[in-house]
Amino acid sequence: MRHQSPSSWAVISVCIAAVVHFALGFLVEFSVDEAHYALYAKHLAWSYFDHPPLVGWIQWPLVALTSSEGIIRLIPELLWIISAFLVYRVTLEIHRLILGRNSGYLTTTLPAANLCGLMAVLAIIAAPLPHVLAIGLLPDTLLTPLSLSLMLMALRWTRKDHFTIADWVISGLLLGLAGLSKYTAAFTAFALLAVFLASPKKAWITKVGFWFAVVIALIVISPVLYWNWIHDWISFKYQIAHGSGGTWAWRRVAAFTGIQIACFGPLLLFGVYIFLKHCLHSQKMILIALLSFFLIPFMIFASLSGGGSLPHWTTPAWFCLAPFAGIGLAKAWAMHRRLAIRILLIGQILICLLGFGFVLAGGISSSAVKSNPIADLYGWKLAGQKAAQLAQTNKVNAIAVQNWTLGSRAAWYASPLPTFILDQRQDQFDLWSGQLPAGGSVLLINWSGMAFKPPVGSNLAFEVCDPLDSLEIVQFGRVLSKFDFSLCRNWQAASAAP
Repeated sequence: MRHQSPSSWAVISVCIAAVVHFALGFLVEFSVDEAHYALYAKHLAWSYFDHPPLVGWIQWPLVALTSSEGIIRLIPELLWIISAFLVYRVTLEIHRLILGRNSGYLTTTLPAANLCGLMAVLAIIAAPLPHVLAIGLLPDTLLTPLSLSLMLMALRWTRKDHFTIADWVISGLLLGLAGLSKYTAAFTAFALLAVFLASPKKAWITKVGFWFAVVIALIVISPVLYWNWIHDWISFKYQIAHGSGGTWAWRRVAAFTGIQIACFGPLLLFGVYIFLKHCLHSQKMILIALLSFFLIPFMIFASLSGGGSLPHWTTPAWFCLAPFAGIGLAKAWAMHRRLAIRILLIGQILICLLGFGFVLAGGISSSAVKSNPIADLYGWKLAGQKAAQLAQTNKVNAIAVQNWTLGSRAAWYASPLPTFILDQRQDQFDLWSGQLPAGGSVLLINWSGMAFKPPVGSNLAFEVCDPLDSLEIVQFGRVLSKFDFSLCRNWQAASAAP
């Protein structure tokens, strides 16, 4: 590290991680969520059943040109690089805030700003879960750089005497784009409001620019509001039900906390601990308000986790925490606590490398492991191509699966055949394909990782399902999964009850 500046090492580290993401992007097929959002780009709309539209809109140019997973995945990789750059910039701004009005305090004891920025970037690179979002585009991949950009505008607010109209316009656009990315962007808006409230001497609610920003944000998210209005607000109803989960239990909160530490790493927490202990001596109100970019979404998701939640939902919050962790880690480095930092950093990077190898190897298959989640990433392309071929041979013009989580890959890789979901759950496929008409025939795909009995009977079933073929997916000489294909005729929908 002595031969390069901290900023150079930050760039080198990000480039190394980006190369790994780029390689993996070409080697692994789409996950269920990636395929689902890529289908957004094939079915452009003002909004969608489960998420706002930006995750589909941003992919549209590449999806219109190619079906290559690696090329389409350049979008999340670029967003991850931008997020890492913004983490570095926000770290420098927080460092400047701490020293700005206290030129005689901590000037000599606070580490150099570039070292703080490097530590923040390394903490993000060493966090396992963000690499998943750097390879696969999810709404959280979009919300992360937008949340950091809003945090940067919040820091700009604390530093300047007043916001210009340009500042308000940028803030409104960022808020609107965040709203087009994911509904949980509201938590980031609350954090921005907390920074405004922490500066009581600065007028904002009476400023024309503030209301101009609000109007701009509403205009940007108006497609989502319009689409939900004409669709009976189904997206909002779904998100409320999805966020509340099942029966609330404390054990789920404990599990959520443990999973979060495992997914994002103790290095970030160690850095934040040092920051709170040694660096939170000035500008307390502003710094605590800035910490709300992490605290507000994390606490809400933690409280909701009692009913069930997904670990990647907090990713934008952890990125917003990284600048504080970077300053704390640089402080710990200056205090000669370097062994702890080295152990945590190297340990987490080894975990990331093991994870990459685990994915490339196709996971673990043994009697001790009930299921292999990595098997879900292999075979869908071959299965989709075979399904399209069998459908053409047997003169059917549609395919079907029996659970919504299987529909996205089937629809993507067997495109342009319409895909029907043979379950009773309302989802986006009901808007794309509608209900399978009575008397209809389809090519049914059954995957061993989520196997179902053929739907044959008198109610919401086919008259007959004849097996046609099967396909084993082999990785390094091991069978990961199996696809079975059946020709199902005469869908009995007349007696179906919703």
